[in-house]
Amino acid sequence: MLTEPQRTVIRDTLPAVGGAIDEITPNFYLRMFAAHPELERDLFNRGNQAVGAQQRSLAASIAMYATAVVDDEVSARMMLERVANKHASLGVAPDQYPIVYEHLFGAIAEVLGAAVTPEVADAWTALYWQLADELIAIEKGLYADAAITPETVWRTVVVAERQQETPRTVAFVLADPSGAPLPAFLPGQYISVAVRLPDGARQIRQYSLSGAGEGRWRIGVRRDGEVSSYLHEYAFEGTSLQVSPPFGDIVLDSDPTTPLVLASAGIGITPVLGMLYHLAEEEGGRQVVVAHADRTRATHAHRAELAELVARIPGAALHTWYDELPDGYPLAEGESRGRIDLSEMAIPGDAHAYLCGPLPFMSGTADQLEAAGLPRERVWFEAFTPSV
Repeated sequence: MLTEPQRTVIRDTLPAVGGAIDEITPNFYLRMFAAHPELERDLFNRGNQAVGAQQRSLAASIAMYATAVVDDEVSARMMLERVANKHASLGVAPDQYPIVYEHLFGAIAEVLGAAVTPEVADAWTALYWQLADELIAIEKGLYADAAITPETVWRTVVVAERQQETPRTVAFVLADPSGAPLPAFLPGQYISVAVRLPDGARQIRQYSLSGAGEGRWRIGVRRDGEVSSYLHEYAFEGTSLQVSPPFGDIVLDSDPTTPLVLASAGIGITPVLGMLYHLAEEEGGRQVVVAHADRTRATHAHRAELAELVARIPGAALHTWYDELPDGYPLAEGESRGRIDLSEMAIPGDAHAYLCGPLPFMSGTADQLEAAGLPRERVWFEAFTPSV
């Protein structure tokens, strides 16, 4: 644990480190990938590296954790749960943390130079290992709960069904090759899918589970990026895939009396479907507001399925917005033209809201919910963006 003098040093030097973090993180990744090219090829998302998304995420995570540790332990724990679930879905092992430490602190020393005094280095080293130890402990528990180790994360499944939902979206139903049931998952969780690309790189992406019946999993894949495009081109009935068990800490509130707001955009509909299947079996009486945004009906994956599921749930209402419909285009009941707008809806102040979609959509929808009286701490995001 950090000592009080170390906390003081972190607090005093956080502005300087934060001010240089956008220079530190690219330096770090260049160092680490030069020493361990297999990490870039087989573990980290090459697309995020190319556009700088991974670097920005690491920078934000370091600053958030340092701020949370010196000011608010609760928010630090919440951030760690999110990162640990992502790590577990990738098979991150404890022996990878020293690699990160070596190259991250090499980058800090190079960028900040003489400002990294022995006292500063000691404090930030202690912070890093506190972060690492907490993540390792959480990940150990996640692996134990799934009855796996980092070395046995990956299992083989086969594509049992391939369903073309829209011109750019395919749903894959996955099954165990032996016919044994796949493990159950909590509504809102995801799996990682690892594929070997034509250039030899092994790349991994996460996909939300949308439900497929007992003992099977279903994911929705929008054609966008290396792995998703590969699945569109090469994954058909009978294809074997390497996947992780279900992970994810943003799961449906289990209290059958809690009102819910489920808001999605585009392929973000997939975790919402998983939640709705659970609610349809729950036979509770809670109020459920389902809001979905898309470009047109043609791009709206699982459109009919969504309406059917909502109709099965007492107290549920579906609202859909299409932002590229021309003026005068006939709208069905519950449909609106334009971007999602929750301002006219009665949102219960004790609801839990679950959002999934592009970051601008989730940020804007969270703002609307807050304006409607729903506190931010009751709004949950699922964003498949880079983590440390």
